[in-house]
Amino acid sequence: MASTSLGSLGAPLAVRMRPRTLGEVVGQQHLLGPGAPLRRLVEGSGVASVLLYGPPGTGKTTLASLISGATGRRFEALSALSAGVKEVRGVIDLARRRLLSGEQTVLFIDEVHRFSKTQQDALLAAVENRIVLLVAATTENPSFSVVSPLLSRSLVLQLQPLTSEDIAALIDRAVTDERGLAGAITLTEEARDHLVRLAAGDARRALTALEAAAGSVLDAADDEDGGEHLEGAPAVLLDLEAVEASVDKAAVRYDRDGDQHYDVISAFIKSIRGSDVDAALHYLARMITAGEDPRFIARRLVIHASEDIGMADPMALQTATAAAQAVQMIGMPEARLALAQATIHLATAPKSGAVNSALAAAMADVSAGKSGLVPPHLRDGHYAGAKQLGSAVGYLYPHDHPDGVLAQQYPPDELVGANYYEPTGHGAERSIRERLGKLRAIVRGVRKASAL
Repeated sequence: MASTSLGSLGAPLAVRMRPRTLGEVVGQQHLLGPGAPLRRLVEGSGVASVLLYGPPGTGKTTLASLISGATGRRFEALSALSAGVKEVRGVIDLARRRLLSGEQTVLFIDEVHRFSKTQQDALLAAVENRIVLLVAATTENPSFSVVSPLLSRSLVLQLQPLTSEDIAALIDRAVTDERGLAGAITLTEEARDHLVRLAAGDARRALTALEAAAGSVLDAADDEDGGEHLEGAPAVLLDLEAVEASVDKAAVRYDRDGDQHYDVISAFIKSIRGSDVDAALHYLARMITAGEDPRFIARRLVIHASEDIGMADPMALQTATAAAQAVQMIGMPEARLALAQATIHLATAPKSGAVNSALAAAMADVSAGKSGLVPPHLRDGHYAGAKQLGSAVGYLYPHDHPDGVLAQQYPPDELVGANYYEPTGHGAERSIRERLGKLRAIVRGVRKASAL
């Protein structure tokens, strides 16, 4: 190579460094061990269609290519972002003609979760009759994003994010390999560690960041030399400062329409419920950084304030509601502070599910038909003839009593004595529990109001 200028290398570094053999694949050992389904496919002995499910940069496209090469089949690739039913049927027709001459086809479909139901259904017959060996890749849980008939005809193999050691090995290989940077740079340990952190388990992200940083220092070296950094010249140092200058921040793996959306908000709420304020703030930061709709976050906080805190801290609902109003009035990015404040309040507040349990128990009785008639003395008496019907007759006005509470039947006859709300001993509910017992006894005529 006459020059190490990255501009002359053509394809991106991540493409140039794509593994050509199974031995070059890093990670996914749970799927590539001896006798494992994916290894059998890559080695050419498997015949099942597969759905490769995992985060970006974990090797889905690479494995599909290796499967095709190992089996000696023709490789056809489609992206769900650009292909429609016409393109799918065109590839299947081509595969069917090849099959007549004994040639088989591997059909790789990237981001298959973006295919509509009609597009996915167009694959069924070809997969079932093995006209094509389908290798489909998705970053979304296929249980939610792939139609059941296609799911049942395929092996679902889940790929895991690459470990820090895996990413570090890929970076080292790219620095020295002739397909990569061919030793044109020397990477400091701090810079390497930073690239590993930025990658967050994504090989493509790691190599893209490395390429950007290397390109920056090599271009600077070319400017100093008055031309391209020639072969045989000393390697250019790539340190932490250069990496930080070239790569702004790690992208957050998050899809507002996919399962990450639901997984992260679930972890957020469960962290608040579990009183882990630091974990809750982490998930809040992930959502904010990824561009989640702040109104969605605010709505969940408002719900959580009643569902999991309730009367243990009555101020929690006010804080969550105020945060939701701040989102509407101020907008982002400033409103993120209100969301953080509400998150901290709710996570550190005493917890109670009593409000949720009370309403659920009351609704269960209503659903079971326990509605009953409203007691006559509680009915509306503001119309002519109400008294003749017995409505509002005999109603006792609590404010006329010095203690503000008195014995009187409020529920329908069949629900007299039913207890729905059972306060915990947490936070403000501790005193509510004590007072509630006395209130029930007075209202039901068990004891005098003076017991308060």
